[in-house]
Amino acid sequence: MVNLTVTGGSVILQSPVLPVMEGDDVTLLCKTKTPPSNLPAAFYKDGSLIRKQPTGHMTIQHVSRSDEGLYKCDISGHGESPSSWITVTGEHTTTPPPTSTPPPLTSNPGSYLVPVLSCVGSVCVVVLLVLLVLLVKRCVHRKPEGLDLHLAVPLSQQCKAPGKG
Repeated sequence: MVNLTVTGGSVILQSPVLPVMEGDDVTLLCKTKTPPSNLPAAFYKDGSLIRKQPTGHMTIQHVSRSDEGLYKCDISGHGESPSSWITVTGEHTTTPPPTSTPPPLTSNPGSYLVPVLSCVGSVCVVVLLVLLVLLVKRCVHRKPEGLDLHLAVPLSQQCKAPGKG
């Protein structure tokens, strides 16, 4: 297991860097930079006190997704550790999560590409169909040149036999 040690202040929280598997046990260690390091510590998840431990060790047994969150610890008289994000997953992964802030809430911008392209494609199809209908209507209503010249002749002239009257 890979642990992360943040050394910004005088109190350090050691926690797993990589996501932990559901069902695994996770041990958090809260200590000071200077001896003694096994002092009583209070452990917090998402800002709420979980419990106080007399030796600075806290084990979360059989972790589940509900145990995922932002952890920190406090040693009275020494201060508070920086926060550390713990991810719980159902499968092994090699990509480490952010360690001091929760994962971003925004979606992948590329996920909007498919619906947008689908809409644009649908609009293009409708426009092409409308243009096709207009083109067909124009061709059907156009009179062919030179084929119906007899229609320009009055009916009285059409009924007479040729050469008469």
